Amino acid sequence: MNELVRILRLVRPYGLPLLGSVILMAIAGAAHGAMPLLIGPVFDFVLRPEAPDVPVKLLTIPGLHKDLFLNDFVPAGIHNVWTMVAFALIAVFLAKGLCDYVGNYLVNYVGYSAITDLRQKVFDRVLRQDATFFESHSTGRLMSSVMNDIDKIQLATSQMLADWLRQSFSVLGLLIVVLRTDWKLAAVSLSVLPFVLVPTVRIGRRIRRTTRKTQDYTAELNQILQETISGHQVVRSFGTEEVESNRFRAAALRLKRSNLKYTLQQALASPLIEFFGALTIVGLLTYARTQIKAGQMSTGDFVGFVVALLMLYEPVKRLTGIHNIFQQALGASQKVFEYIDQDQAVRDRPGAVKLGRFEKGIDFDQVVFRYPQAPNGFALNGVKISVPAGKVLALVGPSGAGKTTLANLVPRFYDVTGGAIRIDGRDIRDLKLASLRDKIGIVAQETFLFNDTVANNIGYGRPKASREEVREAARNAMAEEFILRLPDGYDTIIGERGTKLSGGNANGSPSRGRF
Repeated sequence: MNELVRILRLVRPYGLPLLGSVILMAIAGAAHGAMPLLIGPVFDFVLRPEAPDVPVKLLTIPGLHKDLFLNDFVPAGIHNVWTMVAFALIAVFLAKGLCDYVGNYLVNYVGYSAITDLRQKVFDRVLRQDATFFESHSTGRLMSSVMNDIDKIQLATSQMLADWLRQSFSVLGLLIVVLRTDWKLAAVSLSVLPFVLVPTVRIGRRIRRTTRKTQDYTAELNQILQETISGHQVVRSFGTEEVESNRFRAAALRLKRSNLKYTLQQALASPLIEFFGALTIVGLLTYARTQIKAGQMSTGDFVGFVVALLMLYEPVKRLTGIHNIFQQALGASQKVFEYIDQDQAVRDRPGAVKLGRFEKGIDFDQVVFRYPQAPNGFALNGVKISVPAGKVLALVGPSGAGKTTLANLVPRFYDVTGGAIRIDGRDIRDLKLASLRDKIGIVAQETFLFNDTVANNIGYGRPKASREEVREAARNAMAEEFILRLPDGYDTIIGERGTKLSGGNANGSPSRGRF
């Protein structure tokens, strides 16, 4: 229920178009419900040429005991019954079509807008997480949640929400018709609904659990795909194509079984409704035969009632399917909202100040650190180092000794678990993150290049940098010579991770660094 409330809150900023869609769908539902009311006049008047042109009663308004006549809804100059019915049919279908069209657009606008906001919110939340978060969540699984899980929610809040409004108002309109025609007959006919709705609710709960597993299997498949594509050189180098193929096949089979399970669950409601509907029709025909013989019901009234009832079963069947889609969305939303609710371990403290000009130095004061995901693993204990401004410090040691870890603590990719790191005497945790990292230039162990132009990769840290500033940075890094030899110079698209550059340039060029 919590997930449902949070999904509904997404549409709050779009209340006006949503209200418009509800009103239009209500009109469309009323028009849909009015269709069976015109069946009776067709049988009782239009198909009986000898019938007199008298006022055609449609129904009695409950509570007011006021009769509504077809004549009240057509121009005063029209008196012929067939002309009135023809005019009413055209008007009803036109109103239903126009209101359904515009209402469908409005509710889809609300749904797509809300999901766009949600996807942006999740992306921004993930974007600002610290290194610990990305240690706990693989790239493939994050991508699956941002795309596939949210797609499930999008289906429910756009197309299915529109259909839910459409079918709900249709059910309401048709219920009024069948109840006003013969409430006893309607009560008997609708008594089968609990036998359909109760199993549907139970099936929906199972669908929610199945959907969550399906989304997890989809994330697993995405993870294998992302790792294999990103590490294709490693796969080819070690000849493990068959191993990766088997991993992918096993994950795909798990996803297939989960999808088939969902198919079995969601398809169960339809035959239930059709079976109980058939039982109802048999009972209706038996009852109507007796009523017509006794003169208590006209053929037109009965035909109109049966048509309304048959029309009623279709939206009820659709609503059970929509319920299952909403259960899918609730299952998919669990992981999405987990990411939104995830706390940032590294963030600005209350009262954090902006770091000014770097003047004195950096001090590691009895620094203690353990990786959050491996509390019993690698650790730094009591590290004490002072680096005066203007000096160069080289950390030398074997692989795994903690050189990279020490470097990552300065820009606060992780926070120390004991002691402190100070810049110009101030604990870096008391500084604003943006101002701290703005003063730090990093050349990562693994060079990363975006699928963008050379100029945009060089100026990535300063989006507003002029072209001359970009060229000056390239000259300082002694990279301009090979850049000018590229097909479009600084405007050359270098491909994902620099794949369109030569191996040496993609891996060794300093053009990615900040300046």
